[in-house]
This record gives sequence, C-alpha cells and structure tokens, in this order.
Amino acid sequence: MNNIWGLIKKDLLNLSSYKTSLLILIIFCAIAIGSTGTITFVPIIVCAITGMIALSTFNYDETSQADKYILSLPVTRQDIVLSKFILAISSTIIGALLGFLFTIFLVNILNIIRPDSLITLDYNNLLTTTIGAMFGISLIQSIQIPSIYKWGAEKGRIQMFVLIFVLVVLILGISYLVMNSNFNINLEDIENFMNKFGIITLILAMIIMYYISFKLSLKIFKHKDY
Repeated sequence: MNNIWGLIKKDLLNLSSYKTSLLILIIFCAIAIGSTGTITFVPIIVCAITGMIALSTFNYDETSQADKYILSLPVTRQDIVLSKFILAISSTIIGALLGFLFTIFLVNILNIIRPDSLITLDYNNLLTTTIGAMFGISLIQSIQIPSIYKWGAEKGRIQMFVLIFVLVVLILGISYLVMNSNFNINLEDIENFMNKFGIITLILAMIIMYYISFKLSLKIFKHKDY
C-alpha cells in the first residue's frame, strides 16, 4: 500500500500546479451557470472538471517517460495501474461532493443577493444530478484509461472520442428502432423503477465499469514493453 500511496503522491505533486487555475475555473463556471438559473448544472461541471483533470497525469508520465523509471523501483505493474484508478475514482468522488456542496452554497448566496427571485433547491433532484454526473465521468474514465494504456495519451483520447461517438450512434439507433417498432415500453414502469432504484443502479454500474476497465488496463499494461 505504501508503494501505491507513493505513486498517487507523485501524481498529486504533478497536479499541484493546477490547483489555483482549477479553483478559479470551478468558481467561474459555477457562478456563470448558476447566475443563469440552471443551477443543477453546477455539480455536473464541477465533477467533470475535477474528474478529467486526474487523467492529465498520463500526459506527465508519457512526456517524462516516468513508467520506465518507476518500473525499475520495487513496484509492480498492478500497483501503477491501481494508483491511477484510485486517483481517478477519488477525483470523481471529490468533484461530486464539491459540486453538491458548492451548489447549495451558491443557491444561498444568490438568494441573499437576489431576494426578489428566490431559487428553490430540490435536494433529491440535486443528488440524482450529482450521481448522474459521476456516472458520466466514470464512463469516460473507464473508456479512456485503457485506451491511453493501449495507444498512448494523445491517440488514446482520439480512440475514446471515436468509441463514444459509436456508442452514441448505437444508442440513438436502438432508440429509433424501438420507437418505430411494435415493441411497447411502459415508460411509467421505467420511471418508477428509476425513482426507486436509479441511484443504486448507477452506483453498481460505475463499480462494474471501473472493475472491467481496471482489469483491461492491467492486462494491456502487463504486455507493454519499455
């Protein structure tokens, strides 16, 4: 565990130069979106920024060829991959918490500044939106990390966007076929299910995605030569 913490600390030190600009970006985006009245988008933006910034550590490692040096130390390839996933997952969780809390804080500030146009915050909707943001970022991370290990940081991003585009096209295609077929879907049942089990379903889906992504990334990294 000490080896993994050392690798995470290395990545955090690389990211330390981002802390001021990251804080300014989060505050600026949150205020800009919140002032328009679309307050529920704040946790999405904050979670996205913090969740994606963790992936920039791959750029540092690729530019400095850090993996060659790290592999000469008493660490395993599993330690290296696991440290990346711990950092990615932690950044997503921290981003979600910051987004959730900052939304509440921003609503209270705006209500004080503009008492004539009070914003009523639906906490259930805010929680659902925050979990949904986590799911979206975890999906991107789960696709991008194995892609980076396979093709490198730059090509990995391109492959990720291509894959996401294909997934979107498939989803839209399936939706179109379902809507224009004789297959009946009870939307009320789906809505009731999501209201009862939506958050649990998304959390379980995230766990499964990260697990599959970790196994795939580890398999790719173990067969990679330096």
